[in-house]
Amino acid sequence: MSELTLLLLRIGFLVLMWFFVFAVVYSLRADLFGVRVRKMPQGEAAAASAPPKPAPAAAPAKPRAAPKAKPGGAATTATVSKLVITSGPKAGLEVPLGSEPMSIGRSSESGLVIRDDYTSSHHARLLLWGEQWMLQDLDSTNGTFLNGERVGAPVAVSIGAPIKVGATTFELRT
Repeated sequence: MSELTLLLLRIGFLVLMWFFVFAVVYSLRADLFGVRVRKMPQGEAAAASAPPKPAPAAAPAKPRAAPKAKPGGAATTATVSKLVITSGPKAGLEVPLGSEPMSIGRSSESGLVIRDDYTSSHHARLLLWGEQWMLQDLDSTNGTFLNGERVGAPVAVSIGAPIKVGATTFELRT
């Protein structure tokens, strides 16, 4: 091979190596610090902070594998008003619940942000299914636990049942 060909190959491999280095650094930065949140224009910010409109009443659907509720009664929209963190870094925090699904995870886009090493960016979701509150694991690495049992499919949540995500435990309350 000629010297020119070898020089071009060396430069090409050097550029390719730097491309991979920058890709790894970008990926690590995004994983450690999260995705940048864009600022909303004033009109959108006011609409986002307004209280949610009530959802139309839907016929209750049956969940696939809803276990029997152990402590308390069934957690319905009429009885549940807040989510309370009972243990973990944010113990004592009360988050009001509306009728919209609440995502749980490390991401700043989550409704309940839990910053620990055992929580995925998008870990779990609490949602209304008819009149019943359901818990859904979003294929997290370390799992989501309800009453000490790992959640696979969406399951019904009862009032006072401990939900564990990472190192944080919380429950639904009236």
